[in-house]
Amino acid sequence: MRILVVEDEPTLCTQLVQAIAGAGHTVESAGDGVQAHYLGDVESFDAVVLDLGLPRLDGLSVLRRWRAAGRNMPVLILTARGGWQDKVAGMDAGADDYLAKPFHMEELLARLRALLRRLGEHASAQWQCGPIWLDTRQARVLVDGRALALTSHEFKLLSLLMQRKGEVLSRTELAERLYPQDSERDSNTIEVFVGRLRKKLPGGCIETVRGLGYRLAEPGTAPA
Repeated sequence: MRILVVEDEPTLCTQLVQAIAGAGHTVESAGDGVQAHYLGDVESFDAVVLDLGLPRLDGLSVLRRWRAAGRNMPVLILTARGGWQDKVAGMDAGADDYLAKPFHMEELLARLRALLRRLGEHASAQWQCGPIWLDTRQARVLVDGRALALTSHEFKLLSLLMQRKGEVLSRTELAERLYPQDSERDSNTIEVFVGRLRKKLPGGCIETVRGLGYRLAEPGTAPA
């Protein structure tokens, strides 16, 4: 999953990015409301962790602008204000969940998982394709019941393919989802990671659709 973290306090922002990335997600971050609004407007994210007390543009204004523009990604808002009025204001602006500071990181991760499970195409934190079983919460993959050792990039790539099993994903789309926004997105490296995954997975799981991209299919399933 690709998550945007918006938090102006540097230490907390770093902690959030590390914790969410450690749960197997690709994470972007923004330190003010203007940058956050821009990223959420031009980039695709599966969910956002949004602080309300932001410089340049407050979090509620950012959220309202996203919703007005049709940006419907789940948003978990953070705030140091604990009053019920602030919670209501956040929900009215379009937030999906609310967490008051200070909070335990484990609770934030649990709430984020719940938001992601509500997405239609991501209805579960677990996916299965034939003998392959993937659990995003525990960041592990089993093949025929045996644990499979994957690098973080291989795990994220397999997660993307399994979430949209049967769909063709282009190298460009995979690269955009796999790498942070400020990194070099070379779609040719996707071919390398696909090659590595193929060596570790049962034969025929990852199909190449010439000129279009890659598709995950159950072994023995004929292409449509």
